[in-house]
Amino acid sequence: MDTMQVRRSERIDAESLHVFLKRQFPDIPEGKLEITQFSAGHSNLTYCLKIADFEVVLRRPPLGPVAKKAHDMKREFTILSALHPFLAVVPKPYVYVEDTSIIGSDFFLMERKTGIVLDTQFPSGTVATEQLARQLSEKMVDSLVALHAIPYQQTPLKEIVKPEGFMERQVHSWVERYDRAKTAELPEVTALTAWLKDNCPTYQEATIIHYDYKFNNAMFSQDYGQMIGLFDWEMTTVGDPLADLGVAMSYWMHADDPKMLLYALGEPPITTLPGFYTREEFIARYAAKSGRDVSTIDYYITFAYFKLAVICQQIYYRYVNGQTKDDRFAQMDTMVAALIQQATKSIEVG
Repeated sequence: MDTMQVRRSERIDAESLHVFLKRQFPDIPEGKLEITQFSAGHSNLTYCLKIADFEVVLRRPPLGPVAKKAHDMKREFTILSALHPFLAVVPKPYVYVEDTSIIGSDFFLMERKTGIVLDTQFPSGTVATEQLARQLSEKMVDSLVALHAIPYQQTPLKEIVKPEGFMERQVHSWVERYDRAKTAELPEVTALTAWLKDNCPTYQEATIIHYDYKFNNAMFSQDYGQMIGLFDWEMTTVGDPLADLGVAMSYWMHADDPKMLLYALGEPPITTLPGFYTREEFIARYAAKSGRDVSTIDYYITFAYFKLAVICQQIYYRYVNGQTKDDRFAQMDTMVAALIQQATKSIEVG
Protein backbone atom coordinates (compact mmCIF):
# COMPACT_ATOMS: atom_id res chain seq x y z
CA MET A 1 0.00 0.00 0.00
CA ASP A 2 1.64 3.22 -1.18
CA THR A 3 2.76 5.86 1.29
CA MET A 4 3.98 9.37 0.68
CA GLN A 5 5.59 12.22 2.53
CA VAL A 6 3.22 13.53 5.21
CA ARG A 7 1.16 16.50 4.01
CA ARG A 8 2.43 19.66 5.69
CA SER A 9 -0.93 20.42 7.33
CA GLU A 10 -1.25 16.85 8.67
CA ARG A 11 2.13 16.33 10.33
CA ILE A 12 2.24 14.72 13.77
CA ASP A 13 4.71 15.10 16.65
CA ALA A 14 7.42 12.51 15.90
CA GLU A 15 9.34 13.09 19.13
CA SER A 16 6.51 12.44 21.57
CA LEU A 17 5.25 9.58 19.39
CA HIS A 18 8.68 7.94 19.43
CA VAL A 19 8.75 8.10 23.22
CA PHE A 20 5.31 6.50 23.36
CA LEU A 21 6.28 3.70 20.92
CA LYS A 22 9.35 2.78 22.96
CA ARG A 23 7.17 2.59 26.07
CA GLN A 24 4.43 0.58 24.34
CA PHE A 25 6.75 -1.80 22.45
CA PRO A 26 9.84 -2.33 24.66
CA ASP A 27 11.51 -4.63 22.10
CA ILE A 28 11.48 -2.26 19.12
CA PRO A 29 14.91 -1.61 17.59
CA GLU A 30 16.93 1.55 18.09
CA GLY A 31 16.84 4.10 15.31
CA LYS A 32 15.04 7.11 13.92
CA LEU A 33 11.25 7.10 13.67
CA GLU A 34 10.20 7.56 10.04
CA ILE A 35 6.63 8.72 9.48
CA THR A 36 4.91 8.49 6.09
CA GLN A 37 1.27 8.88 5.15
CA PHE A 38 -1.08 6.65 3.21
CA SER A 39 -2.31 8.69 0.26
CA ALA A 40 -5.72 7.06 -0.21
CA GLY A 41 -8.84 8.18 1.62
CA HIS A 42 -10.51 11.49 2.37
CA SER A 43 -11.53 10.89 5.98
CA ASN A 44 -9.49 9.53 8.88
CA LEU A 45 -5.74 10.09 8.57
CA THR A 46 -3.54 7.01 8.33
CA TYR A 47 0.23 6.92 8.83
CA CYS A 48 2.98 4.32 8.63
CA LEU A 49 5.42 4.44 11.56
CA LYS A 50 8.77 2.76 10.88
CA ILE A 51 11.85 2.22 13.01
CA ALA A 52 14.41 -0.03 11.27
CA ASP A 53 12.43 -3.22 10.49
CA PHE A 54 9.60 -2.38 12.91
CA GLU A 55 6.42 -1.05 11.26
CA VAL A 56 3.01 -0.17 12.61
CA VAL A 57 0.02 1.80 11.28
CA LEU A 58 -1.53 4.77 13.12
CA ARG A 59 -5.09 5.96 12.57
CA ARG A 60 -6.36 9.31 13.84
CA PRO A 61 -9.35 11.61 13.12
CA PRO A 62 -9.04 14.35 10.49
CA LEU A 63 -8.00 17.83 11.57
CA GLY A 64 -10.58 20.42 12.56
CA PRO A 65 -14.22 20.01 13.63
CA VAL A 66 -15.88 16.79 12.44
CA ALA A 67 -19.45 15.60 12.07
CA LYS A 68 -21.17 14.30 15.18
CA LYS A 69 -20.46 10.59 15.80
CA ALA A 70 -17.99 10.51 12.89
CA HIS A 71 -14.33 9.49 13.11
CA ASP A 72 -14.72 7.59 16.40
CA MET A 73 -11.31 6.00 16.93
CA LYS A 74 -12.31 3.95 19.97
CA ARG A 75 -15.27 2.49 18.11
CA GLU A 76 -13.15 1.56 15.09
CA PHE A 77 -10.58 -0.08 17.38
CA THR A 78 -13.37 -2.06 19.07
CA ILE A 79 -14.61 -3.24 15.67
CA LEU A 80 -11.16 -4.44 14.60
CA SER A 81 -10.74 -6.22 17.94
CA ALA A 82 -14.07 -8.00 17.47
CA LEU A 83 -13.58 -9.02 13.83
CA HIS A 84 -9.87 -9.93 13.61
CA PRO A 85 -10.38 -13.38 15.24
CA PHE A 86 -13.00 -14.26 12.60
CA LEU A 87 -11.49 -12.78 9.44
CA ALA A 88 -7.78 -12.78 8.58
CA VAL A 89 -8.11 -9.77 6.25
CA VAL A 90 -8.90 -7.55 9.24
CA PRO A 91 -5.69 -5.87 10.51
CA LYS A 92 -4.72 -6.89 14.03
CA PRO A 93 -5.33 -3.96 16.41
CA TYR A 94 -2.64 -3.21 19.01
CA VAL A 95 -3.66 -0.34 21.25
CA TYR A 96 -6.17 2.52 21.48
CA VAL A 97 -4.73 5.72 22.98
CA GLU A 98 -7.12 8.26 24.46
CA ASP A 99 -4.34 10.63 25.59
CA THR A 100 -4.49 13.61 23.20
CA SER A 101 -1.20 15.08 24.42
CA ILE A 102 0.90 12.74 22.24
CA ILE A 103 -0.22 13.81 18.74
CA GLY A 104 -3.08 16.23 19.45
CA SER A 105 -5.92 13.70 19.20
CA ASP A 106 -6.77 10.17 20.25
CA PHE A 107 -5.53 7.43 17.93
CA PHE A 108 -4.97 3.72 17.61
CA LEU A 109 -2.21 1.48 16.32
CA MET A 110 -2.69 -1.61 14.20
CA GLU A 111 -0.82 -4.19 12.15
CA ARG A 112 1.00 -3.08 9.00
CA LYS A 113 0.04 -5.33 6.08
CA THR A 114 1.96 -5.34 2.80
CA GLY A 115 0.54 -6.25 -0.59
CA ILE A 116 -1.13 -4.71 -3.62
CA VAL A 117 -3.95 -2.17 -3.36
CA LEU A 118 -5.79 -1.49 -6.61
CA ASP A 119 -7.32 1.89 -7.34
CA THR A 120 -7.51 3.14 -10.93
CA GLN A 121 -4.96 0.93 -12.73
CA PHE A 122 -2.95 -2.23 -12.29
CA PRO A 123 0.65 -1.62 -11.15
CA SER A 124 3.38 -1.75 -13.77
CA GLY A 125 4.57 -5.30 -14.34
CA THR A 126 1.10 -6.81 -13.96
CA VAL A 127 -0.33 -8.45 -17.08
CA ALA A 128 -3.87 -7.09 -16.93
CA THR A 129 -5.92 -9.87 -18.48
CA GLU A 130 -9.70 -10.11 -18.47
CA GLN A 131 -9.31 -13.42 -16.63
CA LEU A 132 -7.44 -11.65 -13.81
CA ALA A 133 -10.14 -8.97 -13.67
CA ARG A 134 -12.83 -11.63 -13.29
CA GLN A 135 -10.79 -13.45 -10.64
CA LEU A 136 -10.47 -10.25 -8.63
CA SER A 137 -14.18 -9.55 -9.04
CA GLU A 138 -14.93 -12.99 -7.60
CA LYS A 139 -12.59 -12.37 -4.65
CA MET A 140 -14.39 -9.11 -3.90
CA VAL A 141 -17.80 -10.78 -3.91
CA ASP A 142 -16.72 -13.79 -1.88
CA SER A 143 -14.96 -11.69 0.78
CA LEU A 144 -18.12 -9.61 1.24
CA VAL A 145 -20.17 -12.79 1.63
CA ALA A 146 -17.64 -14.07 4.21
CA LEU A 147 -17.89 -10.84 6.20
CA HIS A 148 -21.68 -11.05 6.25
CA ALA A 149 -21.45 -14.65 7.50
CA ILE A 150 -19.66 -13.71 10.76
CA PRO A 151 -21.98 -14.41 13.74
CA TYR A 152 -22.08 -10.92 15.22
CA GLN A 153 -23.94 -12.20 18.29
CA GLN A 154 -20.68 -13.96 19.24
CA THR A 155 -18.71 -10.68 19.20
CA PRO A 156 -18.67 -7.58 21.43
CA LEU A 157 -20.50 -5.72 18.66
CA LYS A 158 -23.80 -7.09 19.93
CA GLU A 159 -23.45 -4.67 22.84
CA ILE A 160 -23.03 -1.50 20.74
CA VAL A 161 -25.53 -1.96 17.90
CA LYS A 162 -29.26 -1.94 17.40
CA PRO A 163 -30.05 -3.71 14.12
CA GLU A 164 -33.85 -3.34 14.28
CA GLY A 165 -34.98 -0.31 12.28
CA PHE A 166 -31.51 0.10 10.80
CA MET A 167 -32.50 1.39 7.37
CA GLU A 168 -35.12 3.80 8.68
CA ARG A 169 -32.57 5.33 11.04
CA GLN A 170 -29.97 5.44 8.28
CA VAL A 171 -32.18 7.29 5.83
CA HIS A 172 -33.33 9.91 8.33
CA SER A 173 -29.83 10.35 9.77
CA TRP A 174 -28.16 10.87 6.39
CA VAL A 175 -30.85 13.28 5.24
CA GLU A 176 -30.26 15.31 8.42
CA ARG A 177 -26.49 15.23 7.85
CA TYR A 178 -26.96 16.56 4.34
CA ASP A 179 -29.17 19.38 5.56
CA ARG A 180 -26.56 20.41 8.15
CA ALA A 181 -23.69 20.36 5.67
CA LYS A 182 -25.24 21.72 2.46
CA THR A 183 -23.59 24.70 0.83
CA ALA A 184 -25.93 25.06 -2.17
CA GLU A 185 -29.48 24.14 -3.13
CA LEU A 186 -29.68 21.15 -5.50
CA PRO A 187 -33.24 20.92 -6.87
CA GLU A 188 -33.27 17.10 -7.10
CA VAL A 189 -32.60 16.55 -3.39
CA THR A 190 -36.12 17.23 -2.10
CA ALA A 191 -37.81 14.62 -4.29
CA LEU A 192 -34.97 12.14 -3.83
CA THR A 193 -35.01 12.27 -0.03
CA ALA A 194 -38.81 12.03 0.05
CA TRP A 195 -38.64 8.90 -2.14
CA LEU A 196 -35.99 7.33 0.10
CA LYS A 197 -38.14 7.90 3.20
CA ASP A 198 -41.35 6.65 1.56
CA ASN A 199 -39.86 3.44 0.12
CA CYS A 200 -37.55 2.32 2.92
CA PRO A 201 -37.40 -1.50 3.24
CA THR A 202 -38.54 -3.04 6.53
CA TYR A 203 -36.16 -4.89 8.84
CA GLN A 204 -35.49 -8.50 7.84
CA GLU A 205 -31.93 -9.53 8.67
CA ALA A 206 -28.80 -8.10 10.27
CA THR A 207 -25.13 -8.89 9.70
CA ILE A 208 -21.83 -7.14 10.24
CA ILE A 209 -21.41 -4.66 7.37
CA HIS A 210 -18.24 -2.86 6.30
CA TYR A 211 -20.19 -0.01 4.66
CA ASP A 212 -17.22 1.34 2.67
CA TYR A 213 -16.38 -1.76 0.64
CA LYS A 214 -14.33 -1.02 -2.48
CA PHE A 215 -11.11 -1.97 -4.23
CA ASN A 216 -8.89 0.71 -2.74
CA ASN A 217 -9.85 -0.43 0.75
CA ALA A 218 -8.74 -4.00 -0.05
CA MET A 219 -5.25 -5.51 -0.36
CA PHE A 220 -4.22 -8.51 -2.45
CA SER A 221 -1.23 -10.84 -2.42
CA GLN A 222 1.50 -10.29 -5.01
CA ASP A 223 0.02 -12.99 -7.28
CA TYR A 224 -3.54 -11.65 -6.73
CA GLY A 225 -4.55 -15.10 -5.51
CA GLN A 226 -5.82 -13.89 -2.14
CA MET A 227 -7.30 -10.85 -0.50
CA ILE A 228 -4.97 -10.32 2.45
CA GLY A 229 -6.22 -7.04 3.87
CA LEU A 230 -9.39 -4.98 4.24
CA PHE A 231 -9.16 -1.47 5.68
CA ASP A 232 -11.13 1.63 6.71
CA TRP A 233 -13.61 0.07 9.15
CA GLU A 234 -14.82 3.48 10.31
CA MET A 235 -18.37 2.98 8.96
CA THR A 236 -18.73 -0.63 10.12
CA THR A 237 -21.79 -1.62 12.09
CA VAL A 238 -24.45 -4.32 12.30
CA GLY A 239 -27.27 -3.74 9.85
CA ASP A 240 -28.91 -4.76 6.61
CA PRO A 241 -26.39 -6.69 4.45
CA LEU A 242 -28.01 -5.34 1.28
CA ALA A 243 -27.05 -1.83 2.44
CA ASP A 244 -23.43 -3.00 2.32
CA LEU A 245 -23.93 -4.50 -1.13
CA GLY A 246 -25.54 -1.26 -2.30
CA VAL A 247 -22.56 0.80 -1.10
CA ALA A 248 -20.17 -1.57 -2.85
CA MET A 249 -22.12 -1.13 -6.08
CA SER A 250 -22.05 2.67 -5.81
CA TYR A 251 -18.24 2.42 -6.04
CA TRP A 252 -18.29 -0.33 -8.70
CA MET A 253 -18.44 1.92 -11.74
CA HIS A 254 -18.89 0.91 -15.39
CA ALA A 255 -17.01 2.44 -18.31
CA ASP A 256 -20.33 3.73 -19.70
CA ASP A 257 -21.38 5.49 -16.47
CA PRO A 258 -21.75 9.29 -16.76
CA LYS A 259 -18.39 10.99 -17.31
CA MET A 260 -19.13 13.52 -14.57
CA LEU A 261 -19.33 10.61 -12.12
CA LEU A 262 -16.35 8.70 -13.51
CA TYR A 263 -13.93 11.64 -13.47
CA ALA A 264 -15.19 13.74 -10.56
CA LEU A 265 -12.33 12.66 -8.28
CA GLY A 266 -9.68 11.95 -10.92
CA GLU A 267 -9.25 8.78 -12.96
CA PRO A 268 -12.10 6.23 -13.01
CA PRO A 269 -11.81 3.17 -10.71
CA ILE A 270 -10.25 -0.05 -11.93
CA THR A 271 -13.67 -1.69 -12.30
CA THR A 272 -14.13 0.19 -15.59
CA LEU A 273 -11.38 -1.91 -17.22
CA PRO A 274 -12.26 -4.90 -19.44
CA GLY A 275 -13.08 -8.16 -17.67
CA PHE A 276 -14.33 -6.80 -14.35
CA TYR A 277 -17.81 -7.87 -13.35
CA THR A 278 -20.72 -5.67 -14.18
CA ARG A 279 -22.79 -4.57 -11.20
CA GLU A 280 -25.40 -7.14 -12.30
CA GLU A 281 -22.82 -9.96 -12.27
CA PHE A 282 -21.53 -8.91 -8.85
CA ILE A 283 -25.06 -8.87 -7.42
CA ALA A 284 -25.92 -12.23 -9.01
CA ARG A 285 -22.83 -13.94 -7.57
CA TYR A 286 -23.52 -12.39 -4.17
CA ALA A 287 -27.08 -13.73 -4.26
CA ALA A 288 -25.90 -17.21 -5.26
CA LYS A 289 -23.14 -17.37 -2.63
CA SER A 290 -25.12 -15.85 0.25
CA GLY A 291 -28.55 -17.26 -0.55
CA ARG A 292 -30.11 -13.82 -0.01
CA ASP A 293 -33.03 -12.31 -1.90
CA VAL A 294 -31.62 -9.25 -3.71
CA SER A 295 -34.81 -8.19 -5.50
CA THR A 296 -34.87 -4.82 -3.69
CA ILE A 297 -31.22 -3.97 -4.38
CA ASP A 298 -32.08 -0.94 -6.54
CA TYR A 299 -33.33 0.90 -3.45
CA TYR A 300 -30.09 0.23 -1.60
CA ILE A 301 -27.95 1.37 -4.54
CA THR A 302 -29.95 4.60 -4.79
CA PHE A 303 -29.50 5.21 -1.07
CA ALA A 304 -25.78 4.41 -1.37
CA TYR A 305 -25.31 7.13 -4.02
CA PHE A 306 -27.08 9.59 -1.73
CA LYS A 307 -25.05 8.51 1.31
CA LEU A 308 -21.81 8.94 -0.62
CA ALA A 309 -23.00 12.37 -1.78
CA VAL A 310 -23.54 13.36 1.86
CA ILE A 311 -20.04 12.20 2.84
CA CYS A 312 -18.57 14.29 0.02
CA GLN A 313 -20.76 17.24 1.03
CA GLN A 314 -19.54 17.03 4.63
CA ILE A 315 -15.94 17.11 3.39
CA TYR A 316 -16.68 20.04 1.09
CA TYR A 317 -18.44 21.90 3.91
CA ARG A 318 -15.30 21.56 6.06
CA TYR A 319 -13.19 22.83 3.15
CA VAL A 320 -15.27 25.92 2.32
CA ASN A 321 -15.42 26.83 6.02
CA GLY A 322 -11.64 26.65 6.37
CA GLN A 323 -11.70 23.62 8.67
CA THR A 324 -9.34 21.75 6.33
CA LYS A 325 -6.78 23.16 3.87
CA ASP A 326 -6.50 20.05 1.67
CA ASP A 327 -6.80 21.22 -1.95
CA ARG A 328 -8.08 17.78 -3.00
CA PHE A 329 -11.42 18.88 -1.58
CA ALA A 330 -11.81 22.09 -3.60
CA GLN A 331 -13.88 20.41 -6.32
CA MET A 332 -15.78 18.00 -4.05
CA ASP A 333 -19.04 19.80 -4.80
CA THR A 334 -18.78 18.44 -8.37
CA MET A 335 -18.80 14.92 -6.98
CA VAL A 336 -21.81 15.74 -4.79
CA ALA A 337 -23.82 16.95 -7.80
CA ALA A 338 -22.80 13.90 -9.87
CA LEU A 339 -23.84 11.47 -7.14
CA ILE A 340 -27.19 13.20 -6.55
CA GLN A 341 -27.89 13.03 -10.29
CA GLN A 342 -26.92 9.36 -10.40
CA ALA A 343 -29.23 8.57 -7.48
CA THR A 344 -32.09 10.50 -9.05
CA LYS A 345 -31.66 8.77 -12.42
CA SER A 346 -31.96 5.35 -10.85
CA ILE A 347 -35.53 5.95 -9.64
CA GLU A 348 -38.73 7.60 -10.80
CA VAL A 349 -39.21 10.71 -8.71
CA GLY A 350 -41.64 13.53 -8.94
